[in-house]
Amino acid sequence: MLVVTELERKFTYSVKGQNVTLPDPDPSLSPEAVMNFYSNTYPELISAKITGPEIKNDAMVYSFGTAVMGTKG
Repeated sequence: MLVVTELERKFTYSVKGQNVTLPDPDPSLSPEAVMNFYSNTYPELISAKITGPEIKNDAMVYSFGTAVMGTKG
């Protein structure tokens, strides 16, 4: 018998070298909408890139990564 289960979505973000797992605020939101939702708390996410999903421990994990800023000159 084939059993179909829906995978939980998780969102990760690195804050000062620490990985933080952010819960899914609403499964009907797109990953971009979730990133916009969390940008109120983490302003760095405004210019972040989304990678994933990657399947880990029966969950779809999306990662929010920020661009590395350099110095000019």
